[in-house]
Amino acid sequence: MINNSFCICPLASGSKGNSLFVSCCNHCILIDAGLSGIEIERRLSAVNIDPESLTGIIITHEHSDHVKGAGILSRRFKLPVYITKKTYKVAPRLGKIEDLRFFECGTPFEMDQILITPFSVSHDAKDPVGLTLEYKNHKIGIATDLGIVTSLVKEHLKNSNVLYLESNHDPEMLINGSYPWHLKQRIKGRTGHLSNMDAGTLVSEIKTDALEHIILAHLSEENNCPQKAIQEVSKSLNASDIALHVAGPDQPGKFIKL
Repeated sequence: MINNSFCICPLASGSKGNSLFVSCCNHCILIDAGLSGIEIERRLSAVNIDPESLTGIIITHEHSDHVKGAGILSRRFKLPVYITKKTYKVAPRLGKIEDLRFFECGTPFEMDQILITPFSVSHDAKDPVGLTLEYKNHKIGIATDLGIVTSLVKEHLKNSNVLYLESNHDPEMLINGSYPWHLKQRIKGRTGHLSNMDAGTLVSEIKTDALEHIILAHLSEENNCPQKAIQEVSKSLNASDIALHVAGPDQPGKFIKL
């Protein structure tokens, strides 16, 4: 599994916990680790990934559904944790990290031959980031946990071969659901989460012939369903050959190799 192929596999996505596996060039990276360490190890094993092969963890922001297992995995497997200084200061759940590697939004860094570019997103966290990962002529774009799509987000995500994109809620289900009003306002606000329609609009604006896969992520279990997300985002694809997937909360998703 560890070779020059660019591979991506969602391990968990949603309010219960988020973690995305990416591998290339002898690097096996977790982007966020929002489940317990044991559960992340179990899910890696379910897709035939040895947890001992991990080489680093990248944290996008400090919310517990993104950092819960990062500290224990870092200590157990002696993994470096890549994080912004602002996020680290407000993420006490990480505990002691022996190998901290700070990055800044807008400043690319490398993990061997993989170029990683963090960019700012609009979310109610201290210093939240989206990411692109590039190797040779392949590009993965990652944007979850954002309330609005800015020009900066579009610029970074364009020309991706794989998009890992938030499609959090169906607006009608959200408004008519059981959440208290203040939470509904947070979710649909500028620092909340993208709706299915928001995700579809973004795809329609940035898709190119390079785009091969879209993975819809961070679906609300109460205010959305995979069928609604797929139906809405599919409108932007015009029956193209782009494969559309949904990352779920309870088991790993499809293992995609570029």
